Amino acid sequence: MLRMRMNWKITLLSFGIVLFAISIGAVILLGRVLHMQEEGLGQRLLVTARTVAGLPSISAALEDPAHHGDIQPTAERIRIINDVDYIVVMDMAMVRWSHPSEARIGERSHGEDEHSAFAEHTYLSKAKGEKGTALRAFVPVMNEAHDQVGVVLVGQMVPSLRDVIGELGGQMYVTLFLSLLFGVWGSWMLSRHIKEQMFRLEPDEIAQLLVERTATFNAMHEGVIAIDSRERVTVFNDKAKSMLHIQGEVLGRQIREVLPSTRLPEILALDHGVYNEELHMGPVIIMSNRVPIKVRNTTVGAVAIFQDRTEVTRIAEELTGVKAFIDALRVQNHEHMNKLHTIGGLIQLDHKQKALDYLFQTIEDRSEQNSFIASKIADESVAGLLLGKISRGRELGIEVRLDPESRMKRFPERFDPHDMVIILGNLVENAFDALMSREGHREIFISIAQDEELLSILVEDNGSGMSAEAKRRMLERGFSTKTGPHQGIGLFLIGQIVHKCGGTLDVESEPGAGTSFILTFPMSESESEEGGHVSSRTD
Repeated sequence: MLRMRMNWKITLLSFGIVLFAISIGAVILLGRVLHMQEEGLGQRLLVTARTVAGLPSISAALEDPAHHGDIQPTAERIRIINDVDYIVVMDMAMVRWSHPSEARIGERSHGEDEHSAFAEHTYLSKAKGEKGTALRAFVPVMNEAHDQVGVVLVGQMVPSLRDVIGELGGQMYVTLFLSLLFGVWGSWMLSRHIKEQMFRLEPDEIAQLLVERTATFNAMHEGVIAIDSRERVTVFNDKAKSMLHIQGEVLGRQIREVLPSTRLPEILALDHGVYNEELHMGPVIIMSNRVPIKVRNTTVGAVAIFQDRTEVTRIAEELTGVKAFIDALRVQNHEHMNKLHTIGGLIQLDHKQKALDYLFQTIEDRSEQNSFIASKIADESVAGLLLGKISRGRELGIEVRLDPESRMKRFPERFDPHDMVIILGNLVENAFDALMSREGHREIFISIAQDEELLSILVEDNGSGMSAEAKRRMLERGFSTKTGPHQGIGLFLIGQIVHKCGGTLDVESEPGAGTSFILTFPMSESESEEGGHVSSRTD
């Protein structure tokens, strides 16, 4: 079906309204004109009838049968002078002595509206005939003794609607033409103005934009709230309702009714944005960005985009490795405290030489380990993470070994500086978890190899291994074999990095024997595989 554009719809609708209004006005006007003409005609007929009834010759002729023949010439002369259709003069026996048709003179009249006139009443009446509707004036004829001797009837055809239109003629057509012309022009200008106000979009396009906008806002992981200049809610997506525990429909309501503690309306007064501000909204602490909504440099509303502060902090820790470094510092602090206690105990036992030997040995071991890692790994964040994991393993009774041949001087081109921290941090932590239930010697082996073409990362353990289902779903967001909050994100992030950098991920695992993760990344972007590759094998 062909869709009519909005400007044509508005033009045709407005034209139809104008035409309908003109038609109604024309009907009322013509009716008024007909009524006024009828009133004027009635007054003229009554004047003519009174003129005839007041002539002494008429009353005398009606009383003297010998002079009945004088009535017709007199009545006809007056009819012509007053321009009426007919004048009928009747005696009290209702016999006509004047009539437009001479053949009917001397005949008795049988009109239904004539009887009151013979009772000395003067009035107007309408009668329908073969030629149309006639307006008739009845006036009694009185003699000098004030006795009624007859009736004068003066009639005129009432003008029809066609006659009235014919009389108005050109004036009516010019008025109609100008009204329609300006109506169409005004309708077209109105439609253009409305179209400009709606950015030249059609109604179906606006509806589609509204549906898409609503779906987009509800698909966002951030809460989004928008208000107009009157502080009425225009956007409140599902995430915002979930975070702020709001139930039901809130669109169109005052924002202060929905959220009494909101600070979004203040943006309307400030007329500038407020970024990264921590706010208390109901039971939730959020990190909010609030900005004014401007249309043609005029503020028409405000919008707030916010996240739960706990969720933001957790994601930041995953992305930057802050949590891993905090754990490493905590482990090192605990380890140093144990060593200080050992040295203090030897001094208290007066074994000063043994205390010195232990102190020098500790310093030498730490210095040798630090120097080794620093010489092999050029990035301080990755080197610090490895030192922290080695210390963490020592505290848990797990040996974390770094391949002596490991080396990494630079990141691949597609690597983000935090990608290596995410990969090593999550793989080693998963290895710790897999080794916690194992008896005997527990070991994690890490190898980082790099040449001009590839960066390879190996992390393997002799822990509990992975089941076939775990291997199949390990990269799904939220999937984890561990319990507790915030699980199922580590391997998902690693999979995202592999996909982004065009690398490969190979996993070998045997239940009860351990797991090996081997990641390979091209150093240059031209050698990257679009989308990356993941393979796994369960022995």
